[in-house]
Order: sequence, then structure tokens, then C-alpha cells
Amino acid sequence: MMAEQGQSSYDRYSRQMRFTPIGTAGQQLLAKSHVLIVGAGALGSASAESLVRAGVGHITIIDRDYVEWSNLQRQQLYTEEDVRERMPKAIAAKRHLERINADVQIDAHVLDARGEDLERLVQGVDLLVDACDNFETRFILNDIASKHRIPWIYGACTGSYGISYTILSGETPCLSCIMDIIPGNGESCDVDGIIAPAVQMVVAHQTAEAFKLLTGNYAALHRKLVSFDLWNHHYAAIQIQTMKKPECASCGVHATYPYLHAPSTEKAAILCGRDTVHIRPSEVMSLDLRSISECIQQNHTPQHQVDITNEFLLSAHVDRLRIVLFADGRALVHGTTDLAAARQLCKQLIDLNPVPTR
Repeated sequence: MMAEQGQSSYDRYSRQMRFTPIGTAGQQLLAKSHVLIVGAGALGSASAESLVRAGVGHITIIDRDYVEWSNLQRQQLYTEEDVRERMPKAIAAKRHLERINADVQIDAHVLDARGEDLERLVQGVDLLVDACDNFETRFILNDIASKHRIPWIYGACTGSYGISYTILSGETPCLSCIMDIIPGNGESCDVDGIIAPAVQMVVAHQTAEAFKLLTGNYAALHRKLVSFDLWNHHYAAIQIQTMKKPECASCGVHATYPYLHAPSTEKAAILCGRDTVHIRPSEVMSLDLRSISECIQQNHTPQHQVDITNEFLLSAHVDRLRIVLFADGRALVHGTTDLAAARQLCKQLIDLNPVPTR
């Protein structure tokens, strides 16, 4: 049996091992590697699939959202069943990835990545892959990477445009250093749309750099900020090493990691282009979603209906709005941009929880 398993493993990775820069030694390094992917949307799910197929031994996935119909056009790991079940992306990704390669350890976390979460989850991690949809989380990721001296690969895309850059703590400029040249004009796939080839191009850059880092091929790293527009045939590779700032609070000589010390407060934000409010409580909760669901159903009216409840989230229609309440106390309130109304609805459901959570 052991001989069969060995032969199966060789067959699985044989074409990759024939690529000289990786070889047998590189494949062994991949098998011993641990990669943390922050975000399991278009970039994160595709990066996770590539790394799992390549035989990276341990993948940890963090994501705060669930699978929706609009995701299927470009988030190739998910299915219609995931949408119907309102499956959190991290959990759906784990289930599909385990069917692709059962030898890889995959940990999935349904949460909005905060500094304290990342401090706990980066222990033993060799590489961080950015697949975030917001810069608040990216700056936290940047500080964590600098503090723990872990390389990370920035990536983003919208429309037909994409960008990627590999950040090496202590060597290259960090995200805070180069922020002035990163597009920050509010573009997002919710507003400007996105085509799948742009996602695949960013993922190709990110995963190629990941393979180089994890197999010790540091000389092959790009070391330039790469950007492209597939629709308009633009491609650029910009040397930005001179942008490293010795006084940078995130990576400088006297770094203070400011984004790891931001106060924990409730945050409510309108998600651009989605007619949706995202609410994050000041402290992580542990809600009994099934009990909350039962309370809603006891008051069943056309205005109060539960769509689905699982161990990760509750989806319900309440007062002409649809709310998705997560077990950690976060909520997505669909059908409104009224922050006060969204907060009130979220509080109304959390108050149904039978056990104090704070």
C-alpha cells in the first residue's frame, strides 16, 4: 500500500517535478509549506486551487462572505449548490479542495480578519497570499507580515485590470511605502465589473511567485510591481525598490505596526454597488443561530421568514430586507444603504440569542 501511495504521489506531481527549478527537492519543500490565504473570492479560491493541486502541504483560508450567484462568473471553485446553501466561501472552498487533493491539510475560518485573528493564525505560516477586497484588511496583513517577517504577495483586479507585487519583509517596500502608486479611486468589481481572464492573470502572477518563494528560488522572484490591462493590451513592470521608506511605521527601522493597534469598535459600511450594509461588532460573538431562527419562525409572517440556517450563518427576510447573520455576530443587510436601519435590524436578531455573547 505504501508503495502504491508513493507511486500515486509521484504520478500526481511528475510533470511539475520535471520542471527543473522545482524538481524533487522543490516538491518536498512544497509538501512541507504552510500558506495562509486571506480572502476566498475570485483571487483566493483560484490561488488556493492552484496551490492545492501543486501539493502545498497546508493551506489556511480566511473569508468573511458566502457564495452568491454573482460570484460564479469568475470564482471557478464554487457551484450552484454552494449558492443555494448560502455556503460560506471558506467552507465551500475547503470542501471542494479536499476533493481535489486529500493529502493537503486545509483549515477554513469564517471570519472578518482582524489583527488578533491573524496574530493567532500566522504561527508556522511560510507565506501570506492577499486576496482581500478592501485595503483596511490589506494594511493589517501588511503589518502582520512585517512584524513576523513573513513574505506576502499583494494582488488585486477590477474590470480588465490587474496588479501584483511580492513583498519581502526587510528587503522590499511594504504596502504602506508604495500606497501612493496603488490605484485608490474607489474602483471595484461591484461598480466597474470584472472579467475572469483578469482574475486568472493576477492569480498566475501570485502563484508563480508563491512557487518561487516556497521552493527557495529567490533569485527568480520578479521584484517589480506588475500591472496590466488585458482588454487594452497594456502591461507594465515597475521597479519600485527606491520607494522603501526607512521611517515607515509598518516596515521601517522603528516600526510600530499601527494597523494592529486600531481600536475595536463596531463598524457599519455600505458595500459599494451592492445595496448592502456590512456590520461588524466590536467584539467577536458566538451566536446560537438555530435558536434565533426558531424565534423568528415562531413569529412567522410574510415579513419574517427564514430562508436557510446552518452552523455558519442564518439568512432571513425581515421587514422587507434580507439579512445574513453570521455566528460571530457580523451581518450583511441586503436591500438598504441606511446604516441606522441595518444596525437596528442586526441588533433585533442578536437580542434573540438565548445566551449572552459579549
